[in-house]
Amino acid sequence: MKQTCKDQHCPLHNSLKTHGRQFKGTVTEAKAQKTATVEWQRLHYIPKYERYEQRKTRVKAHNPECVDAQKGDIVIVKECRPLSKTKHFVIAEKTGKDVTFLAREHLLQQAHVTETKVQPEQNTEDKHESN
Repeated sequence: MKQTCKDQHCPLHNSLKTHGRQFKGTVTEAKAQKTATVEWQRLHYIPKYERYEQRKTRVKAHNPECVDAQKGDIVIVKECRPLSKTKHFVIAEKTGKDVTFLAREHLLQQAHVTETKVQPEQNTEDKHESN
């Protein structure tokens, strides 16, 4: 059975035309309605030092209902006409999960939780010592 979606900005099932560039990146945020932030790394050459540095590119992309990419998914984004002030790309397809991204996010979240638990206890000990 062929899947259909009612999203008018879906390049797969409706008339949104894609053109220009296409990139493969990881969804870093998918909280907004029908919008996702996609990020990928690139190398930038520094002529003075004759070296490369890693930089990140982040774009806002339309997330159609039929694709429904979540945080940590590896996706292909394609350029299209401006859909809003910041959205000029649309997610065309999901290709898999970025396991390293999800593991890094989990570790950062754990570190943040343990940091917030430890700080209040240290402050109360400092107050008792000063009195």
